[in-house]
Amino acid sequence: MTGGFVYSEKPIAVERGEGPHLYDANGAQFLDFGASYGVAAVGHCHPAVVSAVQSQVEELTFVQASYPNSARDGLYEKLAAVAPAGLENVWLCNSGTEANEAAIKFARSATGNSKVVAAMQGFHGRTMGSLAATWKPKYKKPFEPLAGGFEFVPYGDEDALAEAVDDETAAVLLEPIQGEGGVNPAPEGYLQFAREATEETGSALILDEIQTGLGRTGALWACEKRGVVPDILTSAKGLGGGLPVGATLCADWVAEDSGPHGSTFSGGPVVSAAAEATLSVIVEEDLPENAASVGEHLQSKLRGSELPIRTVRGEGLLLGVEVGRGANAALKRLAMDHGILALPAGRTVVRLLPPLVVEESHADEVVEALESTLAEVTA
Repeated sequence: MTGGFVYSEKPIAVERGEGPHLYDANGAQFLDFGASYGVAAVGHCHPAVVSAVQSQVEELTFVQASYPNSARDGLYEKLAAVAPAGLENVWLCNSGTEANEAAIKFARSATGNSKVVAAMQGFHGRTMGSLAATWKPKYKKPFEPLAGGFEFVPYGDEDALAEAVDDETAAVLLEPIQGEGGVNPAPEGYLQFAREATEETGSALILDEIQTGLGRTGALWACEKRGVVPDILTSAKGLGGGLPVGATLCADWVAEDSGPHGSTFSGGPVVSAAAEATLSVIVEEDLPENAASVGEHLQSKLRGSELPIRTVRGEGLLLGVEVGRGANAALKRLAMDHGILALPAGRTVVRLLPPLVVEESHADEVVEALESTLAEVTA
């Protein structure tokens, strides 16, 4: 068996990246409107991130988190400063799935309960705990039995949520906008309802902002737009500017009884330096505002076009274009014929998840390419 068997490789050998673009081995340019699944939030090889990594790797590549280190301390302070009020306790890890795994463990330890209520169509990761909180059977069945104690309710259904959340519930785990599940924004008032339901039962509200956070929806955190502060918030993907890092932000009452969780690579100096630089870029370059502005322009262009689409949904630069069963064919044509990389969100949705540094001209390029592509694949 050869290496690389886990992923089906695409016929594009990427060798270099800069800003919102990737380049293959022959120098062909691709506009990355998937940001490598949201990782390249500040663009590929942002100079500030590159400089921070280079400086840190020359000083100290790694030391375990039980030893204080200035790079890690700097990231702790930066995350606490930008976190929603009351979530200043930071746990660092290596990925989004680990951040959610920690969130589930922390909630169970802090509440003494085991039941976790999650949403249908939700996606929270691929380790055994976060996978158990993920809805779609295709991700789970080969690995069953998974961790028990998980109950699923229809996303956005307040009555179903109220019935499921009880005195035995450790946590409610939700995405403010479901990404993998089809780019489904929470209905108006739904997250507030979840906040009230968990407060009444002493459960933890966990918001998975791995895809929606760090400015993508037009605010630094999607929960801020809804006036909701969870007990636990998870972040990853774009946090490291291209390096693997995740974070679980917790309220005091959770952190005080979070249990004996640990990780060898928690907050390594190099990734901490990259993440602190990334957060600085997001704040100093006001990338949430750019996401809001370019996202509004992109939505307007899509809705005003003659595209054969059913609907456009999402916020900022997290958009889902419902095209029907032609989504996979459209994605292939976008890449090979137009040099534009986008993502699926199920079989019927083209997901647009570009770096937050894209401009209106890039959005126009994507709409023009979609007009050509969808005319062909839906004809």
